[in-house]
Amino acid sequence: MTVETDIEIVSGAEIEIPLNKLKKSPRNARKVPHAQAAIEALAASIGAKKMLQKPVVEPERDAEGGLTGSWLVTIGEGRRLALRLLAQRKQIKKTHPVLCTVDTEFDPQEISLDENVTRSAMHPADQFEAFRDQAERRGLGAEEIGARFGVSAQIVRQRLRLGAVSPKLMAVYREDGLTLDQLMAFAVSEDHERQEQVFESLSYNRSANFIRRAMTEAKVEAHDRRAVFVGIEAYAEAGGAILRDLFTEDGGGWLEDVVLLERLAHEKLSAMALDVRDREGWKWAEAHLDYPSGHGLARVYPHKVERTPEQQGLIDAICAEYDALTEQYADVEDLPPDIEARLKEIDTALEALGDGYAYDPDELARGGVFVILNHDGTPRVERGLVRAEDLAPEPDPDAVEPSQDAPDPSPGDAAEPEPPVEEDAPEDELAPLSDRLVAELSAYRTASLRDALAENPEIALLGVVHALALRVFYPGAVATCLDIRAGSRYLVQDAPGIEDAPACRRIDARHEAWARQLPVAPEAVWAFVLGLDTDSRMALFAHCVGFTADAVQAFPRRPQAQAQADDLATRLSLDMARDWTATARSYLGRVTKGRVLEAVSEAAGEDAAARLKTLRKTEMVEAAEPLIAGTDWLPPLLRRASAVPPDAENSAPVEVAA
Repeated sequence: MTVETDIEIVSGAEIEIPLNKLKKSPRNARKVPHAQAAIEALAASIGAKKMLQKPVVEPERDAEGGLTGSWLVTIGEGRRLALRLLAQRKQIKKTHPVLCTVDTEFDPQEISLDENVTRSAMHPADQFEAFRDQAERRGLGAEEIGARFGVSAQIVRQRLRLGAVSPKLMAVYREDGLTLDQLMAFAVSEDHERQEQVFESLSYNRSANFIRRAMTEAKVEAHDRRAVFVGIEAYAEAGGAILRDLFTEDGGGWLEDVVLLERLAHEKLSAMALDVRDREGWKWAEAHLDYPSGHGLARVYPHKVERTPEQQGLIDAICAEYDALTEQYADVEDLPPDIEARLKEIDTALEALGDGYAYDPDELARGGVFVILNHDGTPRVERGLVRAEDLAPEPDPDAVEPSQDAPDPSPGDAAEPEPPVEEDAPEDELAPLSDRLVAELSAYRTASLRDALAENPEIALLGVVHALALRVFYPGAVATCLDIRAGSRYLVQDAPGIEDAPACRRIDARHEAWARQLPVAPEAVWAFVLGLDTDSRMALFAHCVGFTADAVQAFPRRPQAQAQADDLATRLSLDMARDWTATARSYLGRVTKGRVLEAVSEAAGEDAAARLKTLRKTEMVEAAEPLIAGTDWLPPLLRRASAVPPDAENSAPVEVAA
């Protein structure tokens, strides 16, 4: 339907048109719709500063060429959408007058295309500095600037930080000598002198990560275990300065006062150590950020406690109630409050009753604890450590129990040697046997015992398990007749910090699990081993055997032992990639540049290695570490060997790539 109008249409004229009379032009060159964020930004800008550029329109006509009364927006569709958004939010009326420029002279699609193609975007550096000027000259905060431009306050803070980068670096960025990622890395700190110093030192490795590390090398990351343990809030409350990274999603950052952080961490660990000591009754407690390798302390473990019938009955009753409740409500996603409260009460009661293991009062009175900080920032309590001066007296291995038939020696005679049997002693007197005769008779018995063991592998294995368990868990005990020695090399002397390695943590957990089950007295271990089922006995045997392994290559050289260690590793399918990773600390920073290049070439390819050849050692190591990370690369010494064929058991293993 044609709408009659008396408006004279003059190309180039500026007229006010009600917002609800503006429509999108079908000949607008932009077909992809505007992003909602862009519309929001335009709406905020118009709301704060009114419309800075007038839309270009042409009259809408019907099929017969008559005017409809509406206008098609050829240039400025984004502004029209922003005005409609303001109208929807009741900030302006639907009939709000919009000043527009009429164009009927040029092709609508051409001028729409021209509008989007020929304009030049503002350089980001100019944008950053303009935002900074708004903040400094006009005193506007990040929230207010964000509201006026339709962006978040966080984005404004990022642009303000970028606008505060050293003018020297900003000039390089304007000439495309730096990328935006690199500029953001420099902007981690507002120290212009440090920014320029790091920039001047850059060579091949100009990655944003490398720059960020260089800018913060004297600081501690917010994800550092000490920072996680202390807490950012506690550190800040103590007066510690924090350098925030505005360009990461988690808002991370760095803690600048390392001395303060370590003091707070040690104080918190010390408080925990004292609490454990006082609550559990230990003689002493110490706090350490790292496990004190080489402490030379002995170790005792908790033992199973015999519960009274009343205690066991209570445990059985509440466990049965717990099982019944969990089974009854297994399909219920949200438990009723009373049931959830009851389950928590049962958990608390079971925790108070303990797990059935405890230290003897004598061990608590002689022993102590370490409270140590784990790699993930959680505290770890190592209990049952005994100093040398607090060790229980060792039994005298040369002491001989008196015969039941012999009279008890008087205190004055205790140190006297046994008198020889007199030749003229009455034949009917039961005199003690001479030492020599006892030794001779027991030698015959030993020979027979050896022969019998050789013919009975099952009993022989029992004896070996028993002897090894004594050597591993009861150093110095002499409760076995088998002369089987089980030494265990102290690996910390060769690899400081190895106690926190994945393999050592698994060994420690397994060792403690067995130590909790073994009896307190060494003489009771034989009965314990006899009482184990086959699988458990073999598990204890394997654990004790594992403790004796020594494949360390050091002086004196042991080529035959190393060959057997290689064969063992092959048969065990040993995969060192799960327990060791090549880092600057573990390998790259401790070998020659040639070895570093070898590692990169094998892990990431020859092209990657070639790009590092001209770097200095420190830069090469920094660049190599991320290239190797996640590739499971291993140096030759740690690689798996090929399987040994059944018919070639004595042949040397062949190295294969991990």
